[in-house]
Amino acid sequence: MSPEKESNGLENDTFAIHGHFCELENDGEGSDLSEEDDKNKLAYCVTDVPAWYLCIILGIQHLLTAFGGIIAIPLILSQGLCLQHDGLTQGHLISTIFFVSGVCTLLQVTFGIRLPIVQGGTFAFLAPSMAMLSMPEWTCPAWTQNASLVNTTSPEYIDVWQSRMRELQGSIMVGSLFQVLVGFSGLIGFFMRFIGPLTIAPTISLIGLSLYDSAGMSAGNHWGISTMTTALIILFSQYLRHIPVPFPTYNKTKKLHTSRIYIFQLLPVLLGITLSWLICYIFTISNVLPSDPEKYGYLARTDLKGDVISQAPWFRFPYPGQWGLPTVSLAGLIGILAGVLSSMIESVGDYHACARLSGAPPPPKHAINRGIGIEGIGCLLAGAWGTGNGTTSYSENVGALGITKVGSRMVIVAGGVLMIIMGLFCKIGAIFTTIPTPVIGGMFLVMFGVISAAGVSNLQYADMNSSRNVFIFGFSMFSGLVIPNWIFKNPDAIATGVVELDQLLQVLLTTSMFIGGFFGFFLDNTIPGTLRERGIMDWNKIPLDDSSNTLESSEVYNLPFGISSYLSSFSWVRYVPFLPPNAPSSQDEAMVDSLATKQQPVKPEVIRSVAL
Repeated sequence: MSPEKESNGLENDTFAIHGHFCELENDGEGSDLSEEDDKNKLAYCVTDVPAWYLCIILGIQHLLTAFGGIIAIPLILSQGLCLQHDGLTQGHLISTIFFVSGVCTLLQVTFGIRLPIVQGGTFAFLAPSMAMLSMPEWTCPAWTQNASLVNTTSPEYIDVWQSRMRELQGSIMVGSLFQVLVGFSGLIGFFMRFIGPLTIAPTISLIGLSLYDSAGMSAGNHWGISTMTTALIILFSQYLRHIPVPFPTYNKTKKLHTSRIYIFQLLPVLLGITLSWLICYIFTISNVLPSDPEKYGYLARTDLKGDVISQAPWFRFPYPGQWGLPTVSLAGLIGILAGVLSSMIESVGDYHACARLSGAPPPPKHAINRGIGIEGIGCLLAGAWGTGNGTTSYSENVGALGITKVGSRMVIVAGGVLMIIMGLFCKIGAIFTTIPTPVIGGMFLVMFGVISAAGVSNLQYADMNSSRNVFIFGFSMFSGLVIPNWIFKNPDAIATGVVELDQLLQVLLTTSMFIGGFFGFFLDNTIPGTLRERGIMDWNKIPLDDSSNTLESSEVYNLPFGISSYLSSFSWVRYVPFLPPNAPSSQDEAMVDSLATKQQPVKPEVIRSVAL
């Protein structure tokens, strides 16, 4: 269906659904959707293009959802790099990771998986990085721990932190080549035939559940502020999302008039964060919040990083090798490889969650191969630029899709451009560093809950009346929570005598998504069960060999700029695992059409179980 639009680019009265990706299944009694289904429709789907100003506003919202993770990684990493007392260099690292994240986001949305998913720094790389930097040869000198003894411009100090950064860069760059190989060789796509709902569900759910501690720590700095942020996001996204707000607009035909815009549905996260941020600023200047760092609520102040804004330069262009020529060590490489494995598993789960929440069909094998390969290239770029980290798909962004009901990838393109701009203009990024930690924690409480619910919703394809499936899901989920928790509390339990192997096991066994996904994959493929019972038949609804042959999937996942159409004339394309297969011939299309008349097609439905 194609709704009538006004000349200003907004639909009449609402941001109506257009495009078949957003259509929900009806009951067969008519073409009209029920009121309940209508409320759960997406405002914009994957291939939809909102007005340019909406792309910018919604892109800022996605940027804010990923902002906490992108900012936290350089600040945490600075401890191992001996940069605790060098705020200016920390700012440069933050600008660099913003710039690289923007470039990788554009690559992923344009040539990778082509879903509306943001790329950014990954916490999976932090554990091996900190483990490497904690080795005796990389221990920070004692004088770097004393702010009065640190001269940030001295060659000795610069060599201390840059030598550590170069070691991280080399390990990340070599490790990323493994991810490039796994993606573009088709190994990920090959294994996807063995991956069903009982593997994807615990993997996605544990992405959100495993982050409960970080969300609680951030929110616990001031529960009043974090609760207010959470309450505002819930209020806007749930209670007020169907209430239009009149805005003055102007066009040549109607001149100055008002249009009703469902602003609360489109911008609940941005509005919630902005209002909480403003209230924290008012409480700061009025001294309602304590100025003593030892008192509760101090971290809710907005003036804690005020000096960063004045010190940051207006413009700085990050470039590859800006910290020197990278070096490589075996210990660092093996640890980074463990992080790469965890990141790939998490990303495959994110792809499926993102497809569900954005109204797209399940990603085909060639798109997953290409997405993982592009992420490997992103990690290679991150290592070359010197972020001290890699890149991965952001689960926070996936949660924002479920709340805003906006799945357009053009919004993510706008967000990627904004991240590049923030990386170039350092003072813009410095302003956002004043967002209080409790505000970010309140946002996490909502985001991570949506991600967990999106994972559980995949079980609708499997027969959950089967004791087999209940056992697999329950055991996978519980193991994904118990084992990492025990390893964190007993860090010395892993002692094989080989440091590199200890680091590898430490990272893998403390990654909830890896544990849950591994047990779900192993048990689902070894315990006897029919394809229908396992949910494989409903998971792959299209009756053709590969879902990439359907019209809906080709519109979402094929390469842009007519590349897929051009390559479809070559027979060798079918042997390239990361390229879409040849378009079906006219005879094949006739066979598909005749089959469609005999069998009721099942449209990919937008996730209903996540009310957010």
